[in-house]
Amino acid sequence: MIKKPKLTFWQILNMNVGFFGIQYSFGLQQSAVTPIYDFLGASADQIPILHLAGPVTGLLVQPIIGAMSDKTWSPKFGRRKPFFLVGAILCSLALLAFPYSSSLWMAAGLLWILDIGNNTAMEPYRALIADKLDDDQQPLGFQMQSFFTGLGQVLANFSLFIFPLIFVGFTGSLPTWVYASFFLGAICSIASILWSMSKTKEIPPTEEELKKLKSEKRSVIKPLVEIFSALKDMPKVMWQLALVYLFQWYALFCYWQNSSKSVALSVWNATPENTEVYSEAVSWTALVNGWYNIVTFLVAFALVGFARKYSAKWVHATCLILAAIGFLVFPTIENKNLLFFAITGFGIGWASMMGIPYLMVVANIPKERYGVYMGIINMMIVIPMIIQTVSFGYILKNFLNNDPRNAITFAGVLLIIAAICTLFIKANHKPHSIS
Repeated sequence: MIKKPKLTFWQILNMNVGFFGIQYSFGLQQSAVTPIYDFLGASADQIPILHLAGPVTGLLVQPIIGAMSDKTWSPKFGRRKPFFLVGAILCSLALLAFPYSSSLWMAAGLLWILDIGNNTAMEPYRALIADKLDDDQQPLGFQMQSFFTGLGQVLANFSLFIFPLIFVGFTGSLPTWVYASFFLGAICSIASILWSMSKTKEIPPTEEELKKLKSEKRSVIKPLVEIFSALKDMPKVMWQLALVYLFQWYALFCYWQNSSKSVALSVWNATPENTEVYSEAVSWTALVNGWYNIVTFLVAFALVGFARKYSAKWVHATCLILAAIGFLVFPTIENKNLLFFAITGFGIGWASMMGIPYLMVVANIPKERYGVYMGIINMMIVIPMIIQTVSFGYILKNFLNNDPRNAITFAGVLLIIAAICTLFIKANHKPHSIS
């Protein structure tokens, strides 16, 4: 096995700049898409199913892209970078088109395209960390992605607060600020990926690996066969992580879909039908969400040290508890300024979610299957989201009184369950790995 060269802090940073653009786009999805659906006339119990695009495309796209990138090598473009570029182009085109949505179903259709692009670009990024960095530097690499997750989503959410103050009124069916935010997202998406591609060289395969790649027959079903084979051989620790993710990601989708409406009710006693006041609530929620992402990139690197000292699973469980406390308090707050204190816990939890779980499993994954297993980890993320989109509308309507504040409380309870499940994870120990 070729020893991986040590990279400088700035090389690792440049390698991950593209993650900023991807996460800017995800920030818009988390904070802007539900209000856009509201402006286009969606009812509360329709919102979950309208967000089906994200988890379904993640389920289908990421593991397939992971398997394909494992079997790809281009002397000019590398292994993972071609998928970054294709994904960024798709994402940018969808972001440019999104503000022109004239109907609910047009917006939902564009969200599918946007998510296909995001997932195509994001999945190989996880594998690139495992490709390029040795065991000692992988924690920094994964938490650098947490840093850029926070930074990208901070700027996305801040745009939703600042642009309504600058771009007032409506253009077509949507507020004018939507155009500015999504156009900026399109620029960030492609520009950040191009930066990383220009600054990062991938490690070429050995002669033996290259010979094996060339000898393998290519077919449309080959990636699917590889996915099922990897599932059959999947390490036990990944099955344990899947249980954590079931509760964790179901909870997060509940928060993202209902945060604006929860704030509108608890602080302004308003619903989406009151468009002027609801727009103010959306802007304030974006500012609050921007704050939790500031917390994310402020604490991301500190979590690396804690994971080394106390183990990754204890760090992740603690962060989940802090996030849960924030969610339980959030819907009870009537003073809009106090929302920042409540959501700080989620900011710490979000920093852990974006990096720490990968440290629990990466030492247990064979290097020739980094791409497909990172894709399978994403399946563990999106399957709970799919379950949420098809089930939560019923739960919200029949058990939570169609009240978005109750949805946030429900999310807090689920995060407590996820934290308990985390403590049962047992990873194999390897030299320099964090378990």
